[in-house]
This record gives sequence, C-alpha cells and structure tokens, in this order.
Amino acid sequence: MRIVVGSKNPVKIEGVRLAFEQYFSDVEVVGIEVDSGVGDQPFNNDSIKGAINRAINAYSDEFDFSVGVEAGLFSFKKTITGFVDFQVCSIYNGEIATIGFGPGFEYPPLVVEEVLRGKEVGDVMDELSGIRNLGEKVGAIHYLTKGKISRAELTKISVIMALIPWVNQKFYFNML
Repeated sequence: MRIVVGSKNPVKIEGVRLAFEQYFSDVEVVGIEVDSGVGDQPFNNDSIKGAINRAINAYSDEFDFSVGVEAGLFSFKKTITGFVDFQVCSIYNGEIATIGFGPGFEYPPLVVEEVLRGKEVGDVMDELSGIRNLGEKVGAIHYLTKGKISRAELTKISVIMALIPWVNQKFYFNML
C-alpha cells in the first residue's frame, strides 16, 4: 500500500506509517511538500481545513491514500489559556476525505501569549525547550509530557481515528 503525506516533516511521516501499519501490510509512506491553504499557525476550523487541503493537494493516482496532518489551536472557555492543541488528520482516496483528531492538550500560557502576538507554536517551543526544530524531532508534546508521548505517537492516534471509516467500510461506505 502506498501512502503520500502532505508534509515533509519526518515526525508526521513516521506517525502516518505507524498508524497504517496497524491495519495494512507492505506500507510505503512518502512525504511531499504541499500548500495547506491556511496560515502557518492555524486556529479552530482552519486546522481541519488545513488537514483536508494537505490530503487533497498531496493526492495522485500513484497512491492508495493521501494524508494531511495539521496541528492547531482550538478555542475553549474556562481552560488555563483558552486554547487546546489538537492534531487533525484527513485521509483521502481521491473521492472521500475522512477526519480524525488526536488527544488535546494545553500549551503553557507563555506559549499561547506569544502565539497570539503572531509567533508560531513551534518557534516558541524551540525557544522554551532550547531544542532547535523540536516539532520535527520529538515534538512539543514529548517535551511537555517529560518524554512520555512523542509527536509521532500523537500523530499516529489522529491517523488511526481518521482510518476508522476505511477499516470499517461496511458501516460507513456501503450504506451511502
């Protein structure tokens, strides 16, 4: 099975590979750079739109599926910062796009304050952690959970959630 990811981020590619290997054999995953159609730091529905756009823009007949993964901040009242970060995944087969979310978490208030001033989460977390390109290595989640969860694992969960209709097609597509 051939899968293309709408990103060259090695952590996203690894998370996609780990998820697909849970259900399929002989999985080959490649990443290509595509336009998400949203800002570098998406909020709310732009996070979903970015994941879908990445999947659609990466798709070609050479692949069985294309995958878009976008991390974004979603507004939530009565939280510490007012925002929760989610990994959003979209899987596309050339006709239908499915969606999945990974577990959400809050960034420290300092990170959200800087993001609201126009910085990207990745840049702020690089400064906070002292690790250059943290998001392409283990991710902010790895740093914040003190090594218990990596970004690849977080991505894997969002991809598995988006795979649910594809691995249960009789419940989703045969009823259309």
